[in-house]
Amino acid sequence: MDDPAQVEAFWECGSASGVLAPTYLFNAVQTALVVRPGDKVLDLACGPANQLVQFARLHPEAEFLGIDHAATMVDRARDTVARSGVRNVSLQSGDMNSLAGLAEASVDCVTCTFSLHHLPDQGSLRQAFREAARVLKPGGGVYICDFGRLKRRASQAYFANERRELQTDLFTQDFLNSLKAAFSLADLTRAAALLGGGVGIHQTALAPFMVVVSRPTQDAAPAATVDRGVQMLSELSPMQQRDFMNLSRWFRIAGLPLPIDVD
Repeated sequence: MDDPAQVEAFWECGSASGVLAPTYLFNAVQTALVVRPGDKVLDLACGPANQLVQFARLHPEAEFLGIDHAATMVDRARDTVARSGVRNVSLQSGDMNSLAGLAEASVDCVTCTFSLHHLPDQGSLRQAFREAARVLKPGGGVYICDFGRLKRRASQAYFANERRELQTDLFTQDFLNSLKAAFSLADLTRAAALLGGGVGIHQTALAPFMVVVSRPTQDAAPAATVDRGVQMLSELSPMQQRDFMNLSRWFRIAGLPLPIDVD
């Protein structure tokens, strides 16, 4: 995504008041067992960095490197990071299929959210996972989240239009295109195997609207991380909080509970 209008629409829906904010906070909270203080975290295809800033806020003692191959996205990401005030994020251009600038076993954790569906085919998907495995330290943390392929076009249209009154027409069309381009659960499962042992795969209950690939690196979230997560949830609007809890329930039913208590 390099078109300025698309970038702006995506950024707007991922901002603090946007429709994607509850989903971004869900992803951030799910990293409570994945990212440790002092970790070097690589965020693949970081886009305009709304999600990356959430990660950085939750884990201020970790260092994050966000990469994206689209120059327009990297420019928008720099602005997002500057406005957020976080100090533990750096950004650079880069392609998730060729992390040539990163040495083998040089990062403690890899994250990637809602970007895999932009890859053109299964071969490219597997290459991205091979590159992630190469730069990860043995047993390193993983948190990858993306859409899964829904069988029915009506289901794709439903999710794309569920909050249409809160999003632009351009974002709605991009959302629908993303759902149409999503990889299947089987595709993602095969690719995730390239990351090695200890990786879990979860989907939203009943249908793979969203799929999470994760590998925790600790048994419990640090108390400070829990406190920050609860505070970040309190900053959402009542509607956003409901969306956050609803998404959490769909994953909890499927075996992926929240790693912190927000009730």
